Amino acid sequence: MMNVNIAELNTDLGRELPFSFTTTAEELDAVSDDYAFEGPIEVTGTVVYTGTCWRVSGNIKVVKTFVCGRCLTDCRENQSYDFSEDYSREAAETEDLVNVFEGDMLDIQDMVRDTLLAAQPLSNICKPDCKGLCPVCGHNLNEGDCECDRFVPDPRMAALQQLLKKD
Repeated sequence: MMNVNIAELNTDLGRELPFSFTTTAEELDAVSDDYAFEGPIEVTGTVVYTGTCWRVSGNIKVVKTFVCGRCLTDCRENQSYDFSEDYSREAAETEDLVNVFEGDMLDIQDMVRDTLLAAQPLSNICKPDCKGLCPVCGHNLNEGDCECDRFVPDPRMAALQQLLKKD
């Protein structure tokens, strides 16, 4: 669990309390069939008492491994995500974006997991301009062009092409 003890911040308005955690994808319940988080997940940040709530902000660093969805290349990517969330001991009627907690321990594990998973793209590709594989021979087009004819005629023009072939 990622608990931050905020007991000493209760009366110190504006004082920062640093924290640092190292965890794994399994401990965070951030496991996916489409990718893996390699090695430790590092979480660092600070908690500040603002007078009305405790603001938790920081950074998550992780290494993600995946297979490109276009060219099937094994990829490894360093990722870094910033987060900032407010926590309060009482539910505020006007603020829906405040997390409620009890006692002197802030459990930030759910917030870290949600931040990490929400930042992941729906499709994993090695680079934005990945050309993928040739549909005819399977050659990785990022490594160069192949000699295959990949022209796909428009089926709406099939009748017109038949007329052109007769000439």
